[in-house]
Amino acid sequence: MLKDRVITAILLLAGLLGAVFLLPAAGWMVLCAALCAAAAWEWGGLARFERPLRMLSSIVFGVTCLMVGFLAGLGDGSLSGAMLLIPLYLVSALFWILVVPVWLARKWTLASPTAASLIGFVVLIPTALAMMHLRTIGPWVLLGTMAVVWVADIAAYFSGRAFGRHKLAPSISPGKTWEGALGGALGVLLFGFGILVAFGARQPGGAFVIALALLAWTAISVIGDLFESLLKRQAGLKDSGSILPGHGGILDRIDSLTSTLPIVALASVWLAA
Repeated sequence: MLKDRVITAILLLAGLLGAVFLLPAAGWMVLCAALCAAAAWEWGGLARFERPLRMLSSIVFGVTCLMVGFLAGLGDGSLSGAMLLIPLYLVSALFWILVVPVWLARKWTLASPTAASLIGFVVLIPTALAMMHLRTIGPWVLLGTMAVVWVADIAAYFSGRAFGRHKLAPSISPGKTWEGALGGALGVLLFGFGILVAFGARQPGGAFVIALALLAWTAISVIGDLFESLLKRQAGLKDSGSILPGHGGILDRIDSLTSTLPIVALASVWLAA
């Protein structure tokens, strides 16, 4: 299993790097829309949609991403329409920061197809658009944003295996521990400040603010992970899909990104204003 995970991870990383740096803006927009459509198919599985509804959701979500991305100018590599994305990013941010913690505490379910579709829209569409948006700002901006989440996941995994004793959310994800979460946070802090030092940043007065932002980033990524874990448990599924050997489905790989990328994209619009 570990061998499959490593091989798949290497292939995914190579494919991602090639797409991020080599695809034209329109090609990247189409790829992000396709990923959104694939994730929507898996979301339909979590929501227990019948096959026709899963197919319809996949098509609608993919086409919606293309249309909004086109209207925002992302297919041309332009940020001229970035303000159009703010409402979507705001809804996403409010959902993850205010709604999902309550959802996890009360263990709500995707009670109806309509509710499941609306929640899926909030989870998946802003994520795909944020991938287009951040790549338009710069390939390294997108990769750096994703790398923070990957570092948190990897550090949490190994910290949990080595030191994990106290369960973080045993009824949702028994494998996650507080020690793993703290290890993930420490890994993100070391990674973040290491990057700043490597690029010659000299702002000691802002170190505390940066640390808080990185810790908040890590916490939100954990919330995204736990949210998908809860939905999989409620649906009786181990993985959201089986397209990625050793990793499960698309949603299994982007669960933490769904909660972080839209918020980072929102912050980028605010900082550029």
